[in-house]
Amino acid sequence: MKPIDLRGILHYVPQFRDKTFVISVDGAIVNDEHFGNLLMDIAILRSLNVRMVIAHGASAQIQSLAQTQGIVPSDLDGAGVTDSNTLQIALTAANRLTHEILEGLSMYDLRAATTNAIIAHPLGIIHGVDHQLTGKVERIDKDFLQTLLENDIIPVIPPLGVDGEGNTYRVNSDHIAVAVAEALNAIKLIYVTTVDGLFYQGKLIRQMLVSELEKILQSQKNELNSECLSKAVHSVQACKLGIPRVHIINGRLEEGLLSEVFSNEGVGTLVYANEYQQIRKAMKKDLRQIMRLLKPHMESEELVKRTRNMIEKDINDYYIFEIDNNPVACVALHIYQEQNIGELASLCVSKEHENQGIGRKLVKFVEDKARELKLDKIIALSTQAFTYFQKKAGFIEGTPDDLPPARREKYEASSRRSKILIKNLKPTANNVSYNQNN
Repeated sequence: MKPIDLRGILHYVPQFRDKTFVISVDGAIVNDEHFGNLLMDIAILRSLNVRMVIAHGASAQIQSLAQTQGIVPSDLDGAGVTDSNTLQIALTAANRLTHEILEGLSMYDLRAATTNAIIAHPLGIIHGVDHQLTGKVERIDKDFLQTLLENDIIPVIPPLGVDGEGNTYRVNSDHIAVAVAEALNAIKLIYVTTVDGLFYQGKLIRQMLVSELEKILQSQKNELNSECLSKAVHSVQACKLGIPRVHIINGRLEEGLLSEVFSNEGVGTLVYANEYQQIRKAMKKDLRQIMRLLKPHMESEELVKRTRNMIEKDINDYYIFEIDNNPVACVALHIYQEQNIGELASLCVSKEHENQGIGRKLVKFVEDKARELKLDKIIALSTQAFTYFQKKAGFIEGTPDDLPPARREKYEASSRRSKILIKNLKPTANNVSYNQNN
């Protein structure tokens, strides 16, 4: 596999084994030439004992079928008005699509079945408009779905629902996916679409806290790409209902599903319900990962060379920044007790996670930790990132006289000619006054 390595997969397998993923696939992806790649990714996930449910849309097929029959559908995505003609086209398109998915899964020796597990009732009259045969989910027959999953059968769910009287309604597939994920306590809901993810003001969002996305939807939803607006709305709903991770990915990317699931940088957009990042104290078991993070920065001479033994000796000074339990950045705080000074050192972020504010979080963490320890000031030595420390982190340039004797000795023995940067932590009279008044 190209995007991820075996060790990356092994890190995640214990977290995902016997857990449920709901994969919601746009109809346009099923007819795409790359759909076979997506099915192969699903087969790999199943081989790792990940339970899968596949929901699918059918808007692309409905539009195509309507054109063939010379009919103008009343709605394409199952959120607007569904008249009787549109429902008949939706039934034909959805059933064909479900069968194609079942055929594709059988090619990978995966057992699957379509279900009538979506119990729906009419959406009704909204803002004075009768939505006729458009429905919304009333409940999910989760016992039925759980029985299939326990017998290694993948449920395939079309964008349709039925009521107790045998009536069929067209239901938005994004809505169905959320309802199924909630009913089954899924740990992931993955929307597979034709674009790279959720875009805000023209830029791809890689990760976003659900509360931040909700604010955008309330006041700036026009700044989001229209193709994923429904996905954005339903991502917020899913997180509020307890699904911790919602992903939006491009189904045309080779190994896109695996790359999203098995790498912490992903290939699409991740909306998460809780803070999935943390800074923790490093341990000896992190030595290999710390060396991996530091190596490219030492090779480019951004950081001074350190051996594994040197890092192991000072391991208690190091801190790790993790995403989903994967180290992606590190920093060290070396303390000079006699001078009551701390040194911020070994700050580095993996290439895949640069420009995401992680370095800034680590600098703030070290500063907070130094204040907690009641240090008078912190220093940092830098050859290439000194402008960041000065402009973004409030450091000022110092001289060798500002260094503790032991650190100055190392500095003068080195030929790096690093800039010496200082940040005083002692509260000034003005700061004390401000804090007392606030």
